[in-house]
Amino acid sequence: MAQRVAVSDGTNKKAARIRVAVRLRPYMNKQDEKGEGPCVRGLDSQNLEIVNWRNATETVKYHFDVYHGEQTTQLQVFLASVKPILPHILTGQNASVFAYGPTGAGKTHTMLGSAQQPGVIPRAVREVFNLVKVKEEEEEDGWDYSIGMSYLEIYNEKVLDLLAPGSQDLPIREDKDKNILIPGLTHTVLASFADFDKHFLPASLNRTTASTKLNQRSSRSHAILLIKVVRTQRALPHRQQTGKLYLVDLAGSEDNRRTGNQGIRLKESGAINLSLFTLSKVVDSLNSGTAIRVPYRDSKLTRLLQDSLGGSAHSVMITNIAPEYKYYFDTFSALNFAAKSKQIVNKPFTRETLVVPSVKRARDDQESGRSDAEPQKKRQKEEKKREQAPSSSHLHSPTEPSVMDRLIALEKLMMSCQDKDRLSMLKDVAQSRKEIQELKEKQREFESKAKLTQISGTKSSARVDPSFRNDSLPLQKKQSTAAKVTKQQAVVQPLQGQLTLFTQPLQQLAVVNKQSVCIKKKAKLSEPMEAPEGKENMTQNCWESQFNTSVVEQSRQKILQILNSGSVKELKSLQQIGDKKAKLIQGWRELNGDFRTVKELIKVEGMTEKRFSSFMKANVLSAMGN
Repeated sequence: MAQRVAVSDGTNKKAARIRVAVRLRPYMNKQDEKGEGPCVRGLDSQNLEIVNWRNATETVKYHFDVYHGEQTTQLQVFLASVKPILPHILTGQNASVFAYGPTGAGKTHTMLGSAQQPGVIPRAVREVFNLVKVKEEEEEDGWDYSIGMSYLEIYNEKVLDLLAPGSQDLPIREDKDKNILIPGLTHTVLASFADFDKHFLPASLNRTTASTKLNQRSSRSHAILLIKVVRTQRALPHRQQTGKLYLVDLAGSEDNRRTGNQGIRLKESGAINLSLFTLSKVVDSLNSGTAIRVPYRDSKLTRLLQDSLGGSAHSVMITNIAPEYKYYFDTFSALNFAAKSKQIVNKPFTRETLVVPSVKRARDDQESGRSDAEPQKKRQKEEKKREQAPSSSHLHSPTEPSVMDRLIALEKLMMSCQDKDRLSMLKDVAQSRKEIQELKEKQREFESKAKLTQISGTKSSARVDPSFRNDSLPLQKKQSTAAKVTKQQAVVQPLQGQLTLFTQPLQQLAVVNKQSVCIKKKAKLSEPMEAPEGKENMTQNCWESQFNTSVVEQSRQKILQILNSGSVKELKSLQQIGDKKAKLIQGWRELNGDFRTVKELIKVEGMTEKRFSSFMKANVLSAMGN
């Protein structure tokens, strides 16, 4: 059972806001190319200013949580910006540290550092182990701690496992509690900081790097290190709290005109810039307050940083900038992004899980003599069988309802008793099984009697008046044929004699038509397997035989005359002839000449036998009506 416990620290409002630190790296060379000096300089521990590119005599000032100047050491950066958020991990909360800035500004140096000057990542992991050690010494009867790590990179929008170099693109998923996870990602349990070094250093060499004009060892991917701390309460109710630390080294934004990227390097920089642009859109959406949708899913980077930006983590962003004028616009945009990011407010909470039911069940199984390795499905099947066995005996033997219960109790007792008592137990079990066999025989007798009663009832119901006798089996579709036969008998019989055009008015002709449809339905009932072609021919012959032959012939000649000499308007005066069909008839006439017979109308595109028959019938009736 998962619980969400909100942070109760209401006095320190900065705990819920993203803390932004800016670090200015030193000059790469002693003197700038044009001797212009730095484009940015610090004012104090929290403020700095940069030259306004619109007016060189003015400067733009920025205020951040911490400003680290050129002389700031790696230890000072860690103590001022990163160390304050690490204790939250041990209380089941998340924390995140990520470095942002243009390429060549020193992000990887800040996060990784070197053997002589370790960066944020090794110092943070060592501090986590120190905190856990102190907690274990203070809380002797309290909690057990477990530390693990995962390491991945996002290269060309593909999530790759750095601890397993041969892995493919891994998916990103979200569980029911809105936690972001990566199925298939390697998770390694760490016992000490030496174990971390053993796994982290080879994995860092698997990260994709390349050389550009601005950086000899440029990161071509975003790297994310996940440190997971799980602490479990020893006493009841065995609470379990899970805290995660995300350490992110982002790849820098690149101007391909200055880096000289081509081919694969150009594709890599495109993926990097696109993910960083999506990151900027996420920040803008969070700051607007009116955005309906925050575009976390537009990039895999923002999807993984969803908890760090507007989520539930204590986040720190270290923005790295360069002092040279050739980096001016990159520095200016990085400072603007940092200023927007410090306005984002996260909502941290403690992730806690209770595991009491599983512990209680294991103890119950041990007390009843069951093996802990017995599968749960097998137990459920045995319980179902035990429930089904006594149910059949309870139907006909209400005086002996506890036979199966006694048998089960005896078997359990026999499993837990010693060898000297088993002989007497076996006798009781044999006696109980004999009683069950007798109950089953009684049940079979009752079932046979019930079947005989059912058969005798069927025979008595068969001795009914023959006029009401029904030989068909019950619950079969043959009964529906009786209803069909009744409908067939109720059909009105057709009129006798020939109907002619001169002795019948038009209304009677319509009645004859309706009767012919009834005859068609009757034929369908009596001959259900008749082919559809036969029905069409029968319908055609029926309507032609109902009229005088001379009148039908006169109508044919009139229709033929219109087909051969009529305009589009006159053709449209015929029944079932529209504008498209009239133009097709006129075009056929221009290509092939006049129609010799009306039957040749079938040669026109779209005119079939069935449509021709319907066309003739409609026009003959129309001619007679006029």
